[in-house]
Amino acid sequence: MKAQASAEQKTAVKTGADLLVEALIGQSVDTLFGYPGGAVLPIYDAIYRAEGSFDHVLPRHEQGAIHAAEGYARVSGRAGVVIGTSGPGATNLVTGIADAMMDSIPLVIFTGQVAKGVIGTDAFQESDIMGITTPITKHNYQVQNIEDLPRIVNEAFHIATTGRPGPVVVDIPKDISSTVFEKDLNKDFHLPGYQPTTKPNPMQINKLHEALLAAEKPVVLAGSGVIHAKASEELRTFVRNYELPVTSTLLGLGSYPGSDRLSLGMAGMHGTYAANMALYECDLLINFGSRFDDRLTGNLKHFAPHAKVAHIDIDPAEIGKNVETHIPIVSDAKAALTSLNEKAVQNLDHHNWMMKAEKNKQDFPLWHDQPDADIVPQWLLQKVYEYTKGEAVVTTDVGQHQMWAAQYYQFDQPNRWVTSGGLGTMGYGFPAAIGAQLADRKSTCVAVVGDGGFQMTLQELSVLQERRLPVKVLIVNNQALGMVRQWQEKFYSGRYSESIMDVQPDFVKLAESYQVPGYKIETQGQLEDVLPEILSNDQPALIDCRVLQKENVYPMIAPGKGIHEMIGVKR
Repeated sequence: MKAQASAEQKTAVKTGADLLVEALIGQSVDTLFGYPGGAVLPIYDAIYRAEGSFDHVLPRHEQGAIHAAEGYARVSGRAGVVIGTSGPGATNLVTGIADAMMDSIPLVIFTGQVAKGVIGTDAFQESDIMGITTPITKHNYQVQNIEDLPRIVNEAFHIATTGRPGPVVVDIPKDISSTVFEKDLNKDFHLPGYQPTTKPNPMQINKLHEALLAAEKPVVLAGSGVIHAKASEELRTFVRNYELPVTSTLLGLGSYPGSDRLSLGMAGMHGTYAANMALYECDLLINFGSRFDDRLTGNLKHFAPHAKVAHIDIDPAEIGKNVETHIPIVSDAKAALTSLNEKAVQNLDHHNWMMKAEKNKQDFPLWHDQPDADIVPQWLLQKVYEYTKGEAVVTTDVGQHQMWAAQYYQFDQPNRWVTSGGLGTMGYGFPAAIGAQLADRKSTCVAVVGDGGFQMTLQELSVLQERRLPVKVLIVNNQALGMVRQWQEKFYSGRYSESIMDVQPDFVKLAESYQVPGYKIETQGQLEDVLPEILSNDQPALIDCRVLQKENVYPMIAPGKGIHEMIGVKR
């Protein structure tokens, strides 16, 4: 809710918490996701006295707060800001912090801490959040002196949003936030040890350009670094200038239009045949902003075995980490693409290569069976794409529904796809949709979730009730932990150990208890009657969509197999 206070409740006293509020205003923060508690009461009192400076979103669990902040950051391109109290409040944020670190999401997290004098004594609601978060943050701070607070806040935002984005934790002892202070404090900072390289080496750009002119089978791999760098337009120009086939990582979807004729679709474990074969057979692989994770590459022995690899990444630690790189370029993707686009465009002779890629698209498209009346999830996601005209913001949890959304919802714009990639976090999709909707209030926002993951954060329906946010929660309900069940079917001889969820709540009644309209859909006809209206109105909704339980995600690269050894390519 908007923080409000009457004139009588104002105070002339400036506390550490007031300094924090001033610093947040200085950073143009307009939205906070947080949950109050004892160690942050001074901060919440300062927010109350700030007279509506922020839109504070109160989740019903700290995990909801941080995933909402991730969704906000992913769609807005700005840092998500989170406040949690000490002890369990801080530890409840850990999964989201780790998630943001893996997926390079800019967050600034303020945690309360017990007073300095009792740190280390196992005081009530004390936890060593510095020790806990050191491996999963880009940087973290514990404020020891009130005079450092404004500078630390400014540093935190700078570090979170520059170079490779990521989460930064600022731990504030309660006596720091409650201390009265009167003089003005220095807010400037200088970080000589943190100077990320953003401009490419011209010699390396020349090498890449020369390799491109000489290649017969070039392919572009677009990762989320393109989206973080706001470089989608530059990527389109580069690809179209040279008529290059484009593949995308899971998190790079939308960096290049998925419906464009040069797009081969998503690559990796559940990528398209055309995309994976292009990576396997290419002689030049140009990677913009992907870290070559294992879900993309499969068995490294078989990944781009004939290719010269050019890797453009703002994080030098990623270059050469997993895949041998022949042309390393440490740079922001936008700056590298701008430099490449300044080169004189020359016609490339790879007609046969393009014809083969196009033939693979036509001969081996994504496929699924289509029963007469029952709903298959692939068809369901195609319908969501059709009814939203491909313009929705789509968030997901992790599992089968995530892969079907990635495969069947063609993203033509950046910042419309919000999902947990590296950490694979169940419970992510619904609260992320709340943050995404707050970042883009005019868009239709669809949370595509599984019946398993939704039950981990369903309490955030309270936020939809409170705000009347028009988020559409689409439960792809197969009464199972779908991806777990699929792996048990394929690799554990069908021993479904604890993956079938026969007992579930009545999701429609659950939604209605939160004053959110609920719908249960079991047939194709029901879906086509109800879903278009739900997606087009400005009200929140929950749709419990019952799909076939034993439907699997194909194609698939089995564990230990190469990118060219897909199963389920054909019907």
